[in-house]
Amino acid sequence: MISRKIKNMNPSATVALTSKIAELQRKGINIITFNVGEPDFKTPINIRNKAKEGLDLGLTKYTPAPGTIELREEISKKLYRDNNIEYNYDEIIVSNGAKQSLINTLMTLCNEGDEVIIPSPFWVSYIEMVKLADGVPVVVEMDEEDNFDLNTEKIKKHITDKTKCIMINTPNNPTGAVYSRERLEEIGKLAVEKDLYIIADDIYEKLIYGGEKHISIASLGEEIKNRTILINGVSKAYAMTGWRIGYAAGPKEIIKGMTALQGHMTSGPNTNAQYAAVEALKNSEESIEDMVKEFDKRRKYLVKRLNSIDGIKCNTPKGAFYAMPNVKSFFGRKFNDRVINNSTDLANYLLDEAKIAVVPGIAFGIENNIRIAYSNSIKNIEKGMDNMEEALKKLI
Repeated sequence: MISRKIKNMNPSATVALTSKIAELQRKGINIITFNVGEPDFKTPINIRNKAKEGLDLGLTKYTPAPGTIELREEISKKLYRDNNIEYNYDEIIVSNGAKQSLINTLMTLCNEGDEVIIPSPFWVSYIEMVKLADGVPVVVEMDEEDNFDLNTEKIKKHITDKTKCIMINTPNNPTGAVYSRERLEEIGKLAVEKDLYIIADDIYEKLIYGGEKHISIASLGEEIKNRTILINGVSKAYAMTGWRIGYAAGPKEIIKGMTALQGHMTSGPNTNAQYAAVEALKNSEESIEDMVKEFDKRRKYLVKRLNSIDGIKCNTPKGAFYAMPNVKSFFGRKFNDRVINNSTDLANYLLDEAKIAVVPGIAFGIENNIRIAYSNSIKNIEKGMDNMEEALKKLI
């Protein structure tokens, strides 16, 4: 019999959808994938070459559990250069992806019954990570009319004597929202006032558009920094999702606890990928700029196209590579005997009728929307929107 903890865990909706798409593709059905949360670009050539060099150097042995000192020092330089935050290398841990950094953080901070406030919409794994750490997720819905920016007053109302952390993610997956300095300052002051920790997921920080600026909450003052565990990695900015290199920076005692945990769970991450990640942080800004320009073109086209479809309303995302159109007007409609009651029904309908894969909003804690990733070619986005528009016209 498996444990209650695992029985009570909901599988990842995005992973389950990927499996379903793979089955359809095996049958020869062409699906345009707007569900995948990873860049469709190759890892930049200088990084790939560095990995080859690392293999030739024989970098295939264990590293220290928190990662190589070389990579942690380079992360320290990056955080100072890009975010104006000072961390020593012993205040940084490198993990097998930012995902592991997040679960390490929660398991290090949370005791049984501790509450973790999660603004909604949220990334699919946050809820289950908190539960696995014996915490209690407290979801607080943000306002679509406010472009899903942080609502400090709403969050404040959910703070109790059991609250331990607030989790934030900017630029945001799934909405593409970029949190304003004003709201981040409010959340930082609230955490200091109420003696809470902030878990700040900054994994999309380099993917930002329209003159917006990413603000890392840890940069907003020493007191806020001392209560923040900053999460980041190389997956999204450098198209290195499969290399599995993420990191966390924070108070030394917390990083020490995370290191002890990681030492028992996985030890250090992939040695050669760490060597290549140093190159990514040092010498790849030009590649990022090229990728951001292409994402921006896709973003503008997709949002314009979505808002031209009768029944859809879509905020303009300011970061990451996701749009989250509101599709509530289609609920209650039907095609033949098929009734669309919610975002899951609509996502399944679009998969079957339009041959496009989107993720239902309920996976992110919001029912009236779907998530569309524009980490796909303009050609596929154009075709996918054509298919989507035709399929939606059939609903009456």
